[in-house]
Amino acid sequence: MEKSNKIIVGITAGDMNGIGPEILLSILSKNEFPENCVPVVYASYKNLENTKRHLSMNCELRLINSFSELEDSAINVFDIDAHGATINYGRKDKAIGKLAYHCLAQAVEDLNQGNIDVLVTAPINKETIQSKKFSFMGHTDYLNENIEGSSVMMMVSESLRVALLTEHMSLSKVAGSISKELVESRTKSIHKTLQLDFNIHDPKIAMLSIDPHAGDNGVIGTIDNMVLAPCINFMKKEGMLVDGPFPADSFFGSRKYKEFDVVIAPYHDQGLIPFKTLSFGKGVNFTSGLKHVRTSPDHGTAYEIAGKGVAKDTSFLEAIKLALAVYKNRKLATVT
Repeated sequence: MEKSNKIIVGITAGDMNGIGPEILLSILSKNEFPENCVPVVYASYKNLENTKRHLSMNCELRLINSFSELEDSAINVFDIDAHGATINYGRKDKAIGKLAYHCLAQAVEDLNQGNIDVLVTAPINKETIQSKKFSFMGHTDYLNENIEGSSVMMMVSESLRVALLTEHMSLSKVAGSISKELVESRTKSIHKTLQLDFNIHDPKIAMLSIDPHAGDNGVIGTIDNMVLAPCINFMKKEGMLVDGPFPADSFFGSRKYKEFDVVIAPYHDQGLIPFKTLSFGKGVNFTSGLKHVRTSPDHGTAYEIAGKGVAKDTSFLEAIKLALAVYKNRKLATVT
């Protein structure tokens, strides 16, 4: 069977005790899935059907066991053996975590083989998914190991992009891990992403400081003057529009971020707290720097509301739309 002319979107169900399956089913039941693509959901078909019935979702799922059975006009579900794992909304369950891993592993294999074009992942529980085969801090680290390229976590909304120098790392380890090599390589990767994936010819990049007030000229600390500032100056000389390091405490409140195409934060909470404050429910987690496109919603499993039918699907839908937009931009860049 020939590959579909539409964009094939692989979607992992994530932790099926969380809200991932229900927000996906919500999008599908409301016919909000973009017309120019074909969904392929990686999940336990039985468990997904159970969630659909539990929430009275009105969409028809088509079970497939190989891509020769793929239908352009259907909601295709690539059945992943649950090995007896059953849905228990809101509960941590190692068996459900194992199922989430198998869904992800199969989807990544198909992405690398070209069976699907982009990948959108529903949230996992980072504790229950841990095993000998998955010993990572999250999706991004796993994808970095299994897809060509060097990943950078980037949060994207209509009005703001935030990228990270370090990701799921203990705060006590952050300063010691930030080197000139890391700053330059990540910033250059982000610069390329903005050009290729977002079609921004000369992207403007802001770098936040590590220490409060950018170290106050050495009164508080020296890492901003010793590491970040020289890197920024070097990249400026190479023609990149990079500025900073900016004190992080006033950067977002003053709306300074609106002057830039991306803000680079040295550590996780420094970037994600303001991002989620300004964009929560509408933001997307985009893994930049990889050969293939991967996005996810900006939230977690939300066990406390799982199975209640109240979870909002906005961020998941935005994740699908961004994956398609980036894929098209890359195709356009290849053609031109």
